[in-house]
Amino acid sequence: MRPPEFDQFSSSYDDLLKDPLRDRFTGNESLFFHQRKSQLIRKFFRRRKADMSGLSYLDVGCGKGELVTLLRGDFGRTAGCDVSAGMMVAIEGIETRVQTDPLGIPFGDSEFDFVTAVCVYHHVPVEARLSLTAEIFRVLRPGGVFCMIEHNPLNPVTRAIVRRAPVDANAILLRAREGRSLASQTAFARETTEYFLYFPKNLYRILGGLEPWLAKIPLGGQYAIFSEKSGAGRPSTASLPR
Repeated sequence: MRPPEFDQFSSSYDDLLKDPLRDRFTGNESLFFHQRKSQLIRKFFRRRKADMSGLSYLDVGCGKGELVTLLRGDFGRTAGCDVSAGMMVAIEGIETRVQTDPLGIPFGDSEFDFVTAVCVYHHVPVEARLSLTAEIFRVLRPGGVFCMIEHNPLNPVTRAIVRRAPVDANAILLRAREGRSLASQTAFARETTEYFLYFPKNLYRILGGLEPWLAKIPLGGQYAIFSEKSGAGRPSTASLPR
């Protein structure tokens, strides 16, 4: 999970993310990346005609809670966890728990229908990533969905932004194929990958409608892998394509 220094970063985290290249992409609107992720998730459930209001959602490595706050009104229950209590201190109206074990999730077995881990895995040592994925699998109900969102190392702009960010000094980026491998090794039944963040904010207003057509081309700034936990029990409301 996030390294211990994130407690030290917590009070100045937004300032540490400031970068001319990143700011040009977001149009100086810090929520742009989080808004795009929330839109991607809503579209995922909408395509499957799933009622999100009946589902429980956990954001692993939730940080300052931007994404889980944006999605709070969509799900019946929302929760977040992070190794850094300092990062979560400003989150209001959402259940949060500190991960005393970086590779442990402080919730019970089969407790959630949907779990996200957003830009978390590149902070996790390569040899520990499978253990974290197994923990996510554990807290998901049968038929539940895990969404891993990560920086795409095939995108040169992404690599440049990560290289210049103090909070990513120890980051080891992973390609989508590694994310899919982690899911398959953990017995997730099916995976689907979408690339996004092809356009900066000013162009996205005009060209955003093209992104669904580009979703399978591995050049977007980030990617999302949706993986389903199969098995008997609660029926899935968000089944992936077979």
